[in-house]
Amino acid sequence: MQFQVLGYYGGYPTATGGTSGYLLRSGTTNVLLDAGSGVLSALEKVMDPLQLDAVVLSHYHHDHTADVGVLQYLWQLKPGAKKEPQLPIYGNTQNPIEFATLTWPGATVGRPYTDNSPLTIGSLTFTFQRTIHPVPAFAMRITDADSGHVLAFTADTRYYPELADFVKNADVLITDTNFLNGHQGPAWHMTAGQSGELAKNAKVGRLLLSHLPQTESLAELKKQAEETAGTIKVALASDSEGWELV
Repeated sequence: MQFQVLGYYGGYPTATGGTSGYLLRSGTTNVLLDAGSGVLSALEKVMDPLQLDAVVLSHYHHDHTADVGVLQYLWQLKPGAKKEPQLPIYGNTQNPIEFATLTWPGATVGRPYTDNSPLTIGSLTFTFQRTIHPVPAFAMRITDADSGHVLAFTADTRYYPELADFVKNADVLITDTNFLNGHQGPAWHMTAGQSGELAKNAKVGRLLLSHLPQTESLAELKKQAEETAGTIKVALASDSEGWELV
């Protein structure tokens, strides 16, 4: 399995980077994981979006879904061969109004997922766990049937100990790391130290910090995660283009 970082900020894009989005590839399977602001433009630099098999959304906050609408327009208007006549966009149904917008007649079709059963798209199988966030949001564990490799993605969440069991032994863990240690106020995202602790407790292979803050030192963010991650290699999504799970 390979994945490409297409956007890595939380909340809003900057002149140098978009918000959450990742391209997952295994064999002929191409899946877009989240579609934040700027993600579609980044995707078009690495592949024709018409060759996607599906989109999977962790939740409906705009920094994870802002480019869904323009992707729907692309699917409707862009000429060329499409891998799927209507692009499947998977989302949770706990926000029924938002879920309904995933269907754009003749272009895309909304399909539900739940945390009660796995979802298979090509060679990739997704399992889901509800996280702790102001809206229904779901962490994902993605297993590649061809290689057996596992990618885990926390989506947006505050820290909770049970998450370690869900992401345990993943080859790569992508964490929502929006705060430096010592953050004061509402904590609907993890601190750098909590991301490192989660990676260490789950015994993952590598840790990728994403959903990054725009106004804090990313070097300090990485340093704080490394201090609690032990021997696990830590990287910033802002410095990562493509990773292959090995």
